[in-house]
Amino acid sequence: RPEVFFPLKLFICHRCFLVQIDEVKKSEEIFSREYIYYSSFSTSWVEHARRYVDMIADRFDLNNNSLVIEIASNDGYLLQHVKEKNIPCLGIEPSQGVADAARDKGIETRTEFFGRKLARELARTGQKGDLLVGNNVLAHVPDINDFVKGLKIALKENGVITLEFPHLMRLIDQTQFDTIYHEHYSYFSMQTVVKIFEHHGLAIFDVEELPTHGGSLRIYARHVEDSSKPVTKAVSNLMDRENSQGLNRPSCCRNFQTDVNKIKDDLLSFLIKQKRLGKTVAGYGAAAKGNTLLNYCGIRKDLLMFVADASPHKQGMFLPASHIPVVHEKEIKRIKPDYILILPWNIKEEIIEQLEYIQQWDGRFILPIPELEVA
Repeated sequence: RPEVFFPLKLFICHRCFLVQIDEVKKSEEIFSREYIYYSSFSTSWVEHARRYVDMIADRFDLNNNSLVIEIASNDGYLLQHVKEKNIPCLGIEPSQGVADAARDKGIETRTEFFGRKLARELARTGQKGDLLVGNNVLAHVPDINDFVKGLKIALKENGVITLEFPHLMRLIDQTQFDTIYHEHYSYFSMQTVVKIFEHHGLAIFDVEELPTHGGSLRIYARHVEDSSKPVTKAVSNLMDRENSQGLNRPSCCRNFQTDVNKIKDDLLSFLIKQKRLGKTVAGYGAAAKGNTLLNYCGIRKDLLMFVADASPHKQGMFLPASHIPVVHEKEIKRIKPDYILILPWNIKEEIIEQLEYIQQWDGRFILPIPELEVA
């Protein structure tokens, strides 16, 4: 059957400076069916979650009388660490397969989308959270107001919300255009998130800048009525930095397309040159961001022979549009390609360490973003 293609266009609001794409596929169609992203296949991400749980349990004195609710809990990569501390927890995950993987770890999981409706049910049944966690879920929400209002409803009187999401300022600075794809409806600056939360009676009282996903924010929020957690200077400092970089003006994205095109030209030129020299190039990591990169650049099987991935849920499949096969990592050892194009560059350290054996045949790594680098 003919393959279906969807437009991928970025829009910016001139009033609140929220950056969004058009909704071309309903979230139910993307996340409810055969969703094949399992967080636990990234060892660095699981370790990131473990460190977070240690920190948050200590900072807010979570114990066996607390309730931790994670929204978009995936396969239990984070809540397994909460469970180890004997802190009661609940996962909310709309994708059946990954939710089942979490249940196999003994984590109670509801297979539903989070919003006002579910939050009211949780509140009615006495399941308000002392801690609401959402890592890389805010961007995936098509109705941001319904989601944040749900947070307000599901949070205990003195509870805390922490959310992690890629930072728009880093996306623009580093030309991380491959982070833009149809699962990500929105792209956030700190000042935009503050406005959204204030609108729903929530106050952001602290923020951390993280290296994950090319540069993310971890925000800490509470009810506006909760005076026990004063707003730290980190919040205003970050907003001042965003303003100094123009994130409060529509022109902030003015040069973005030009920078994207340079990445495309540089990568294509490099791959074509290697093909003419008789070199072989494979990819690693069948990540969603990789499809944005490959399809925008027009890279097909003639330039990239295959993509290896650690997840058995992806092996044996083909990348959409490019039809590049996804294979087991053993193919790298068998073929011995001259170059490995790292598609999930946000975990490049983990991948380079994992594949260090390519040095045995003088193999090298290609990092396309923020600018072409051969390591």
